[in-house]
Amino acid sequence: MRQRYKPWADDYLKEKNHIVLENPSVHKGEWKKVFGNDNPIHVEIGSGKGQFITGMAKQHPDINFIGIEVAKSIIVSTVQKVDEEALDNIRLLNEDANDLLAIFEENEIGQIYLNFSDPWPKNRHEKRRLTFRSFLEQYQHILPKSGQIVLKTDNRGLFEYSLVSFSDYGMKLKEVNLDLHAIEDETNVKTEYEEKFASMGHVIYRCTAQFSSL
Repeated sequence: MRQRYKPWADDYLKEKNHIVLENPSVHKGEWKKVFGNDNPIHVEIGSGKGQFITGMAKQHPDINFIGIEVAKSIIVSTVQKVDEEALDNIRLLNEDANDLLAIFEENEIGQIYLNFSDPWPKNRHEKRRLTFRSFLEQYQHILPKSGQIVLKTDNRGLFEYSLVSFSDYGMKLKEVNLDLHAIEDETNVKTEYEEKFASMGHVIYRCTAQFSSL
């Protein structure tokens, strides 16, 4: 989806550099110092306009959240939400998530969320999918031994691909939900896309995959 250009985005992000951090690699291995506490840190890759990450931050004040979003025209909406609600347990990165090892140290992150990621349906684009093996290798490095990835999507193809990718990598599937909204999970924090697609009658899928502790 093409996003409307926002000429004020650069200046706004610089003004709010206590929320959206520049040069995140300088904090590698020291993210707990950034938050000023020893609470676990969870990462959402592709945080969009921020409905999920701000909802999670309010639901779990004892967890710190880092949202990664490459599009400036989108991340400014998240920054506005975080600023307006004074959520101290969120930091944002206006970055591409291709090289997480440059940003996070080994075992530094507690959990990863992949919400409505681009499915990249063409076979030639497989390596761009966030559940492709090269990404799983990075996740495994920055997560603890039994670290988890939580995936939500309305795209059946991406969901099935991810289940196979997780399994082939030797991960344990702790949850495979073929109709998330049917179970009425009150703890589920919905994303903007989730609400939109569900209102259109799309089924929402969710799975939780855990790396082996061995």
